[in-house]
Amino acid sequence: QVQLVESGGGLVQPGGSLRLSCAASGSIFSISAMGWYRQAPGKQRELVATITGGGTTTIITYLDAVKGRFTISRDNAKNTVYLQMNSLKPEDTATYYCHDHRIGSWGQGTQVTVSS
Repeated sequence: QVQLVESGGGLVQPGGSLRLSCAASGSIFSISAMGWYRQAPGKQRELVATITGGGTTTIITYLDAVKGRFTISRDNAKNTVYLQMNSLKPEDTATYYCHDHRIGSWGQGTQVTVSS
């Protein structure tokens, strides 16, 4: 059974930074494409960033609203995917989830609140 555990959320002021981590277990992590999603209260869950797995070419995509501010990366040796979030805005406030696109598993989520 695949388990995904997110961490790194918290309260940060506008303009601040956070780095989210998602540790995976129970699967061949390196071949899985991974994604970060977020869901704000009263809104639908949206895809924030994706990163491919396996192969020699890594393809990364971002939601337009986070381009230039967020960076997704992965460390296959640690079975972990990261989301570095810089220049945070109040509208980034949401629960952030990681997702294994190959297996279809979700983490439990980590709360990010951007407020002064």
